[in-house]
Amino acid sequence: MVSSSELEISEKLKDVIDLKMRVLVVDDSSTMRRIIGNTLKEIGMRNLVMADDGDTAWEKLQNDDFDLILSDHKMPNMSGEQFLRLVRESEEYRDIPFIMITAESFHENVMNAVKLGVSNYIVKPFSAKQLLEKLLKVFGTMKK
Repeated sequence: MVSSSELEISEKLKDVIDLKMRVLVVDDSSTMRRIIGNTLKEIGMRNLVMADDGDTAWEKLQNDDFDLILSDHKMPNMSGEQFLRLVRESEEYRDIPFIMITAESFHENVMNAVKLGVSNYIVKPFSAKQLLEKLLKVFGTMKK
């Protein structure tokens, strides 16, 4: 359930983003995909597509339009970092906001993602409020 402070943040978020945007959620854990999806739905975002690794996400990205990517860092087949590299090296997709989700807050992982052009990152476990704050930072910065 979303708290009153989370509702305040989600109201601010609604002022800076289109809740109808298409979001690609990438995580090898079905539980995490469900948690992230439910959090996004609580703030009114319903246009969600799920992928279980970077390979699947890359395929979906090439076949559809997305306005935001939320991707786990550590996944089989293609990691979130490898997926981020592909996205940022692509003329077509490089400007899509990309939030990296990681279970490890190792400085090296974060710095590598920053070098590759990640829009922001969030460390698991995280609250709905923390995810909303990251979205607000990413989209608030884009509007400026």
